[in-house]
Amino acid sequence: MSEEITELTEAELPANVKALWLKAQSAFELKNYTYAISLCHAVLKSEPGFYDARKLARNAAASENSGKKKKKGLFGGSGLSLMKIPAMGKKDPVGAMAALETELVKAPFDGQANDLLFDCALRLNLLNTAAFALETVRRGSPENTKLLHKLAEHYLARDMPDEASAVYNDIVKQDAADMDAVKGAKDATARASMKKQKWEEAQSFRDVLKSSDESAEQENANRAAMTRDQMMEKLETLSAAYAGDNQNLSLVKDIASLYEQLEDWPNAYSFFQYAYDLSDKDVALQSKAAYMKDKAAEFQISELKKGVEADPENEELRQQYEAVMAERTGEQVEEAQQRVDRNPTDPQLRYELGLALYNSGDYSAAIPHLQQATRNPHIRTRVLLLLGRTFKAKDMHDLAIKQLSDALADLVGMDGTKKEVLYEKGLIHEDMGDKEAALNSFKQIYEVDYGYRDVAQRVEQSYSS
Repeated sequence: MSEEITELTEAELPANVKALWLKAQSAFELKNYTYAISLCHAVLKSEPGFYDARKLARNAAASENSGKKKKKGLFGGSGLSLMKIPAMGKKDPVGAMAALETELVKAPFDGQANDLLFDCALRLNLLNTAAFALETVRRGSPENTKLLHKLAEHYLARDMPDEASAVYNDIVKQDAADMDAVKGAKDATARASMKKQKWEEAQSFRDVLKSSDESAEQENANRAAMTRDQMMEKLETLSAAYAGDNQNLSLVKDIASLYEQLEDWPNAYSFFQYAYDLSDKDVALQSKAAYMKDKAAEFQISELKKGVEADPENEELRQQYEAVMAERTGEQVEEAQQRVDRNPTDPQLRYELGLALYNSGDYSAAIPHLQQATRNPHIRTRVLLLLGRTFKAKDMHDLAIKQLSDALADLVGMDGTKKEVLYEKGLIHEDMGDKEAALNSFKQIYEVDYGYRDVAQRVEQSYSS
């Protein structure tokens, strides 16, 4: 078996494995569940990434155990074998998954075993398999809300907000007092709405309208492909109407959309924010307003930067640019802190706060948030890279190397992330005066990507000298 495991479909199965899979399905249909499970295990031994076999094995186990008295522990309480699996999973996740399949025969919905399967699957980047493990808990042990929270976070990390929202709603059904789940459901629903309606990439009035009547009205206007002058004329008409009725939500949204079309970000932010205030706290409008606020800040900073580059001797302009940058960085920290305060258990939000603090130069404050963010396996490598840079900024080079080494341990193929980690590690070794270790990092990149940054120059100069 190759070291790299990938998830595959039935059509991608090798012929000999597909024959076993067809027999497993036939055995399940004949209600020969024990035989179906053994065949599924044989399929998984050859193709651990074929998660349909895990589904069938779990369904067979559930059918076989239906009506039987639920055991407190796996195999009548023999938790010792299960206790060995976490350590095994770090060294041999494929072997650990095979061991877990055996354990799950008698207790298919066991939370601990499925959680371990989730972790092993993530180590192999088998994302659908990981989701299936916790979906099994959701199906058979929905009262285990801790693992359901983990499943929702997994979906959010994969940009699957609809699925996350459904999981959060299931948690609320089990525990109506779980405010993290209530908040999570609302946020995930808003995120799904933004994704579907492409809020962040809105290019027409239709993209920011919700009712079919409003959409139809704006569609007629768009058919004419309004020029900038026509948009300004329409804006003047809407502004006159707004002067007579500034509580009309639909009108305020139309004006906000026009300003967005005109790329007048400050006014777009102002009107989207007012639309949010007029609405019944529509989170989609809140997100839209936040996006416009960011665009306005980016535009202001971009214009000031151009001015400084065009007139580098203008000290007043430079100070203004630096002040705006400092203000924006402070706002990003404040906004990130507020998000963490609302949901302190979310590792993604911890990472965003750590990043904002790093950008502000407050490295010591960034560290604890980044350390907590390493709990999310989907962003762990990115977090460790930033932690390494943070320790480097504090001249704590040995700790920086440790973070980057941990990140490399999680990476297999030489992708862009691994190159970035190796390059950063090489620079830190150089700062420490360890030229041999630095060159070793650069050489690893050089062997697969000659054109990456300046590694070719660094490596080749080492030979000439």
